[in-house]
Amino acid sequence: MRRWGIVAILILAVTAVTAATAATVNAATPQWLTLPPTPTLPAAAQSGDAPVNGIRIWYATFGHGAPVILLHGGLANANYWGNQVRALEAHYRVIVMDSRGHGRSSRDAQPYGYDLMASDVLGLMDFLKVKQAAIVGWSDGAIIGLDIAMHHPERVTKLFAFAANSDPSGVADIAHSPVFNAFIARAEKEYEQLSPTPHDYQAFLAQITKMWETQPHWTAADLHRITVPTWIVDADHDEAIKRENTEFMAANIPDAGLLIQPEVSHFSFLQDPEQFTTDVLHFLQHVKGH
Repeated sequence: MRRWGIVAILILAVTAVTAATAATVNAATPQWLTLPPTPTLPAAAQSGDAPVNGIRIWYATFGHGAPVILLHGGLANANYWGNQVRALEAHYRVIVMDSRGHGRSSRDAQPYGYDLMASDVLGLMDFLKVKQAAIVGWSDGAIIGLDIAMHHPERVTKLFAFAANSDPSGVADIAHSPVFNAFIARAEKEYEQLSPTPHDYQAFLAQITKMWETQPHWTAADLHRITVPTWIVDADHDEAIKRENTEFMAANIPDAGLLIQPEVSHFSFLQDPEQFTTDVLHFLQHVKGH
């Protein structure tokens, strides 16, 4: 009996050392080199498929108040906003959607493009009878937000654009980024689970990559046309966006704010959701709308 007691103590000691070692390793990994799990969305007040531009756009709404639209990045889906929705729905009517061909939304044969995807957002707003909304966008979602602000300023009260680029030259080489490659692999599994065309991920990836390589092409003069109150936001360790392009956009959009979030990457809203969401709330509460 005494021997088994000693064995049990040794097992507990080894387990404690193993756990401590794992905690030390995790603590030593900077959060900008992590890819936390994709959140889930809370229970929606309303959700469904909206007929927009000949396709079906999946959407969900949460809470009540002034409308805020959250637009996700390329290859992703609306679930990535789960942390932010939980924080915002107490104050706003939060609207999320899966971009065409992403997540639960369908697509047609038209090539992917930011003008087309911006028109999908406007179509969903019309479907939901939302005349104007604040937009919070991540990556492709931020570019779509900028496209709407540029061409349809009457529909946007203010824009929080995180990790956008104004030109393909503003995109960094992500081929050797372990975090971005982990995201691409994760996106494939999520696509298989959510998409109405679950076996088409590689074709989808190729088409989105082509869009990234060829769009947008906004000049300083194009950006100067934006009159919507805008914050250009990025992460200090963004592996996908070149800092000089972020600064170029902020410098050429009239009265734009520039915010660089510390110790995070292109996936800031997952890596440090409290910091990201606090910045969004501050923007929504303190920046006067258009």
